[in-house]
Amino acid sequence: MIQRIQSVYLILTILFAVLFLSGNILKFSGDSGDILTVTMGGLSRITGESAHENLGKSFPITILVILIPVLSFVAIFLYRNRKLQMRFTLGLFILTVVVIVAEGIYSVYLMRNYNADMNWGIKMILPLMMAVCTYLAYRGIKKDKDLVKSYDRLR
Repeated sequence: MIQRIQSVYLILTILFAVLFLSGNILKFSGDSGDILTVTMGGLSRITGESAHENLGKSFPITILVILIPVLSFVAIFLYRNRKLQMRFTLGLFILTVVVIVAEGIYSVYLMRNYNADMNWGIKMILPLMMAVCTYLAYRGIKKDKDLVKSYDRLR
């Protein structure tokens, strides 16, 4: 049943993950007017003279966020095997929670080491939206599984 509501939730998870990866993931402003940005490529500093300096790579968060749309896409097409689809979706939910925790830890690390303040934006809410959509997809898959199981009992 590819046209079910859980497919819509998984597509929204894909959309939120792609939006999260586009542009600056996190943005910080330093004490001396520097701006720290975390993108898919890594951590970079933009000084007052518009000099762009790469400070490091942020591969763990990037790899985790790239895995989310891939696993969501695979989970959409596992509609014939609901048990496996539920496992994929549960793993996807755990992965989004790990992304939220990693983003928080990385933010605290950057604020302490670079004396920077976080610039809040919509990108901070997107991982939470991914987790909510993944949970709703899991709930929809479970509801379908229970419905099919109840029909089997009636036979």
